[in-house]
Amino acid sequence: MPKQALTWIAGKFASARLGGLTTSVIRRFVARYEVNMAEAANPDIASYASFNEFFTRALKPGARPLAAAELICPVDGRISQFGRIEGEQIFQAKGHQFSTTALVGGDAALAAQFRDGLFANLYLSPRDYHRIHMPCDGRLLRMIHVPGELFSVNPVTAEGVPGLFARNERVVCVFEGPQGPWIMVLVGATIVGSMATVWHGVVNPPRPGHLRDWQYADQNIVLKQGDELGRFLLGSTVVMLFPKGQGDALAFNPAWQPAGPVRLGEVMATR
Repeated sequence: MPKQALTWIAGKFASARLGGLTTSVIRRFVARYEVNMAEAANPDIASYASFNEFFTRALKPGARPLAAAELICPVDGRISQFGRIEGEQIFQAKGHQFSTTALVGGDAALAAQFRDGLFANLYLSPRDYHRIHMPCDGRLLRMIHVPGELFSVNPVTAEGVPGLFARNERVVCVFEGPQGPWIMVLVGATIVGSMATVWHGVVNPPRPGHLRDWQYADQNIVLKQGDELGRFLLGSTVVMLFPKGQGDALAFNPAWQPAGPVRLGEVMATR
């Protein structure tokens, strides 16, 4: 079955309200992936009317305190890779790189702003909290929906599929921050029913098969550090880009290592 068809079917099921069947599936999912429901604002599995409502569940207030740092981690998950952008090349895994131009959908002028800057790729597994938050303050300038493949984004696939994050379907969010522009990319994957942002709602579907571009520079859409930015309806990856000037002044958390766990709100980088 084509991945797009599988994704459509999964998306339909995830949004359906099927009573006891939905509750049974959620219970199995919680047991299979050892989801910590004690952290959820609503820990009652039977109260979720659809799988999507469960999957995008909110956390209890105070469950993820925000560190005092220039950049905080925007998600719960694991580190895929992070570090310096070499020219416009981003390290994916041993033997694999991809370009910032490809990542943002072919806009070379946009990508050029991040030449020799910093990047971080963070993977969200099925068990993780799936809302994405702001690593720093930002005023929204632009959003680009880039059509693409729906490969899995787990660590094994990242090591085997060249240019994975620049080939999968993705939503590119461009912000102006306190120290210049920065980008958050939401990367889709197999079975990911959709991605959504707080200012737009669900971005995909629809999937028209061509690039879509929204401009927000004339609007005053401002999000503060720690605010919710968007969410995945099933696990995936976020890729962040920061410009060279900001990157030269920052140091990543020394405790960060590829494949290591991360939590929303912890220190990502400091001056």
